[in-house]
Amino acid sequence: MGYHSINLYAASTTFCCLGLLCPAIKLTTMATLDPMQKQLAARLAGVRARIEAAAQRSGRRPEEVTLIAISKTHPASSVKLLIQLGTADVGENRVQEAEEKVNEIGRDKVRWHLVGHLQANKARRAVNIFEVIHSVDSVDLARRLDRICIEEKRESLPILVQVDLGHEETKSGIDESELTHLVEDLGPLSRLKLVGLMTLPPFFDDPEQSRPFFRRLRELRDELGRRGAFGERTGELSMGMTHDFEVAIEEGATMVRIGTAIFGERAPRH
Repeated sequence: MGYHSINLYAASTTFCCLGLLCPAIKLTTMATLDPMQKQLAARLAGVRARIEAAAQRSGRRPEEVTLIAISKTHPASSVKLLIQLGTADVGENRVQEAEEKVNEIGRDKVRWHLVGHLQANKARRAVNIFEVIHSVDSVDLARRLDRICIEEKRESLPILVQVDLGHEETKSGIDESELTHLVEDLGPLSRLKLVGLMTLPPFFDDPEQSRPFFRRLRELRDELGRRGAFGERTGELSMGMTHDFEVAIEEGATMVRIGTAIFGERAPRH
């Protein structure tokens, strides 16, 4: 499914389950769901409604915001149900887990996003799995991805640069002082297509405390956009998770990465 065609598809299914579910899906899908599946459908509907409300509060159209369902540690069966309910974008933090799900579900069923840190030794697998990579944070990684795209005969790989605005040791990303240099170094890389920026701010109990981080990423995106870094497009802003995505939308997010609010709490890893 192509990168720029995805929003038209997603927009047609944005408010699609339970009270917001389009009739065809309601009749053919909802009647066959077990109670746990209905809970998943209800949570998805609730998230879509909250996206709509946040967009309207900020004078935006809901279809400007792409919902990426983060399925980390959740089974492929849940992802398949989300696809039936109109989900067009799925994100994973780990290459290996994504690979297992893609093999079971299919690479062309949704647009697969890598939103977690990418180790250099897994770059080739990532190129062959993901439609979009959100976590490019160094020139070396970018060059490796570009070279692998050439070797694998992949014509274009949309990427976002992950910017470290919170300066937490446990999180990846490039410092904003090095962002311009990295973007300039992307210029000669023919197979990589810079489509936006991503950030993961510190966790706060009060989502309002995340607002300055989201606002700063928007400012950085706008500065790069004025220099033509995203071509004729504005540039994506991948920011906002379960606890703060509404604030992120108010600050201009075009991609929100939501797991718990859709899937429920993650299953423990053994």
